[in-house]
Amino acid sequence: MTAPEVPSEAPKLKPGDAFPAFELPDAQGQTHRLGDFAGQYLVLYVYPKDNTPGCTKEACDFRDNLTLRSLGAQILGLSMDDAQSHQQFAEEYSLPFPLLSDPEADFLKGIGAYGTKNMYGKVSQGIKRTTFLVGPDGRLVKAWYAVSVDGHAEAVARAIQADQAGA
Repeated sequence: MTAPEVPSEAPKLKPGDAFPAFELPDAQGQTHRLGDFAGQYLVLYVYPKDNTPGCTKEACDFRDNLTLRSLGAQILGLSMDDAQSHQQFAEEYSLPFPLLSDPEADFLKGIGAYGTKNMYGKVSQGIKRTTFLVGPDGRLVKAWYAVSVDGHAEAVARAIQADQAGA
């Protein structure tokens, strides 16, 4: 008996890698591109689903993190949800940053944020909670794979501070 074929996973991005270019729409249909954020820190956080407990907590933590704001970091959320779902989610929780949509997961797969997940012994394909910190030069400063929501926004802020200090 042959083992079932496991889909190949995209390799994980490493610090110093050029972050892959993207063109993704937000809830209002506006297209966002990596180049729009040149010269700024960009926090791209990938989450599984609008209006779920962990994703809501993560979005609100990014919304409320004053250190990220004071550092001038631009924040983008990304999931497979559609524009209508994103709009409702952003309005309900007063999210001041765009939520991008990748309904076919093409970009998500390319950055290693979609693939095989194993939760409580159940193997499935889906979004992996991941965050990417992209530097002003468009290169990856740090990637967090398998994010734990608690304290994560503050960890991202500390990574920006460390990068600015040259650590």
